[in-house]
Amino acid sequence: MRRRLIVVFLVPLVLVLTVLGGAYAWSAARSVQQEFYAEQLGDLSYFVTTARQALLAGRSEVFDGEAQRYRELYGTRVVIVDRAGRPWAPDTAQPVFDGPEIEAQIRLALSGRRGELPQNALPWQFSDLSLVEPVFDGGDVIGAVVMSASVDVPRAEIGRQWLLIVAVAALVIAAGLLVVFRLAGWVLRPVRRLDQAMEAMERGDMDARIADDTGPAELHRMILMFNRMADEIERVVARQQEFALNASHELRNPLNALLLRVEVLAADLGTAGAADVEKIREEGQRMTRILDTLLGFARGAVRDSDFEDVDLSALVARRAEAWRDVAARKGLRFAVQRPPRAISRVDEAIVESALDAVIDNAVKFSPPGGLIELSACGGDAPRITVRDHGPGLEPAELEQASDRFWRSARNQNVPGSGLGLAIATDLLRSVGGRLHVDSPEGGGLRVKFDLPGAGER
Repeated sequence: MRRRLIVVFLVPLVLVLTVLGGAYAWSAARSVQQEFYAEQLGDLSYFVTTARQALLAGRSEVFDGEAQRYRELYGTRVVIVDRAGRPWAPDTAQPVFDGPEIEAQIRLALSGRRGELPQNALPWQFSDLSLVEPVFDGGDVIGAVVMSASVDVPRAEIGRQWLLIVAVAALVIAAGLLVVFRLAGWVLRPVRRLDQAMEAMERGDMDARIADDTGPAELHRMILMFNRMADEIERVVARQQEFALNASHELRNPLNALLLRVEVLAADLGTAGAADVEKIREEGQRMTRILDTLLGFARGAVRDSDFEDVDLSALVARRAEAWRDVAARKGLRFAVQRPPRAISRVDEAIVESALDAVIDNAVKFSPPGGLIELSACGGDAPRITVRDHGPGLEPAELEQASDRFWRSARNQNVPGSGLGLAIATDLLRSVGGRLHVDSPEGGGLRVKFDLPGAGER
């Protein structure tokens, strides 16, 4: 946005300076050229008077002396030509005139007419000046004065003025840049603070606010609306945290009581139901870990200190065993493919909860007698995959599969709320993982958990 503001302010400034500077540069060049022509014409008029006297007297000593001093002083050569067009000077042996243009001007002057002054030109087109003035005596032309002047001096003066114009324009642009940068900073300061406040809120800092007097008055309403929105978000999040804290606290007491009764029941049953009691005990302990995770979310999300190296192979096998009896009621079978070890640094309770949500979906939508495939892989990109052989989803439905409360139109008669994949997606995101859904060959649905490696934290 800063770049846009600079362009918006700077481009018109450069265009205005270019137009005004170009006009002034052209005017300055014309002024220098006209002043130079006027000076040359004035000097030429003086030499015409001296040349008339020399021609009438038949002696050129006075004229030659003045022409010599003039040439030494200004570098401009002045020569008299007689009525026949021949140079009348002491150094007539040297070439005096070169080019058909000067010869044409001499012929025009000897006919009694004056040549026109050259037109104004650009400095690189501004060539040496040759002026020819006829010398009259009582209305008769008795000769002409030829003046050949170098334009190095006026050309240098034009170049100096143009450089001065460029320097002034550069200074004005530099000053404009400074003003634009400061103006852009003043205008964008509340926008940057808004961005920082939004980033802070994304990190969980619900106290992020912006001062109402920041930036121009036009942005004060936007800042006020953001602060009100932040207040409302803080209230909503606070209510959610209070609900999670209360729910987890209220669930812990009956869960502890249930586990205590299980222990009493185990003592009464002895060895007869030891295996079932142990499974109940494991599920109760897992629910305790889930409640602890819920408390962690309510108190400020999961911390890195909660992460540990987890063997995904063992986790997948453990959850498949826990769901085996539920799946068996529909005649479903689990096929677990896993390497000896597949390590990921995550929160084990969160990954278990996400995996349970996906397995629950697979059990719901798999046809009776079907197969649910579970696999885990390690390395630099640990992954858990759950694949069922149910009706699957159409390609257009895959992007909506993880949306809350979304269900395919073909599965409206299956019990459920449409939250399973959405919950799993949120849980995995909290530990730095991602969930992907696709339709494999052969039908069904495949859900992949991409998890952080063992050394990524």
